[in-house]
Amino acid sequence: MPTTARVRSTGTTSPDAPGHRARPGLRVAFAGGGTGGHVVPGLHLLADARARGAEPADLVWFTSGRPVEERVFAGALDLLAEIPHERLALPLERRGGGAPSRAGLVLRAPGAVIHARRALVAHRTEVLLGLGGFASLPAVVAARGLGIPVALLEVNAVRGAATRWLARAARRVLFAFEPDAARPGRDLCTGPPLSPALARGAPEAAAVRAARLSFGLDPERPVLLVLGGSQGASALNAFVRTNLPRLIGGGLQVLHQTGPGKLAEAAPPASGYHASEYFDPAQRALEAATVALCRAGASTLCEVAALRLPAFVAPYPRAADDHQARNARALGRGVRVVRDDELGAWTADALARLASASGAAERRALSAELERALPLDGAQRIWHELGAIARVSC
Repeated sequence: MPTTARVRSTGTTSPDAPGHRARPGLRVAFAGGGTGGHVVPGLHLLADARARGAEPADLVWFTSGRPVEERVFAGALDLLAEIPHERLALPLERRGGGAPSRAGLVLRAPGAVIHARRALVAHRTEVLLGLGGFASLPAVVAARGLGIPVALLEVNAVRGAATRWLARAARRVLFAFEPDAARPGRDLCTGPPLSPALARGAPEAAAVRAARLSFGLDPERPVLLVLGGSQGASALNAFVRTNLPRLIGGGLQVLHQTGPGKLAEAAPPASGYHASEYFDPAQRALEAATVALCRAGASTLCEVAALRLPAFVAPYPRAADDHQARNARALGRGVRVVRDDELGAWTADALARLASASGAAERRALSAELERALPLDGAQRIWHELGAIARVSC
């Protein structure tokens, strides 16, 4: 049987250590990984709980063990150090890495279920939240076998494979965006989990000024934030590289996230232009921005919408089930949708106009639409539902 990879936080003792027994809160499990989008929502939930003094008494987090997860978790070491926790990478991937095929998942799942079951028993888990990805499957199966109630979180406007496969095993299916064909009593739109900083909404003028200065930008000039990611970033990078002189000539400064390993796709150095593979924390770049151009991944859109940032959104055309286009539509009139073949001079000029003084009224209208489309208290609603179904089972 494959060995389960275990990652423990520094100073964390066993789940039964005397110093942890009396700690208030749920004994909770998270299951999700493989991409940052299946990890970040869980970290936002933990940050919200810590900010309210309502941390879980214990956490076990089932992941896939992919390197991308380590990069995301590395940015949350201080947060995780506050919570008794264990991370377990379930043995599901093929040799050499990569998501398993459906047949491979069926073949490896029984061993992974056994590992998950042992961990859930050891941690005396009261409720499990599936965050998406194939790592959710064995954890959900193990929880159901032990009578532990299960909730699923879907952050995309289209139900992912994990949500479709596992919904029947769940007491609650929680959605960041309003679901279609919702099942009463089980399916609930909570809004997305947001970090406490993002949940404050649009930044004050002083925060905008400080954010721009931190990037060496002029605090008085408007800023375009271009958010490339791991998937489909090259089209946005090519747009910036080709149109940077036009953008700067239109009065903009540009913050450009190229995506991991793609800094070579950035534009040549220029005054008022700052490129980085990855903005960490992303919030500082978002606060600096007047307008944004981004893909329509759920995490990115939720961050943009939470800060009420007017945006042009270019859904990745090859996203599974066209879910990025559906994500963008879920924000209604709060964003302007553009196709990849429209990423040219017209878009550059339109962004410059929107960010200018003459575009102020339109920016206010877009921000108001985003405020209507995306609630800021999703994390608290999700914790409420987890607590409700955990109490029912006790």
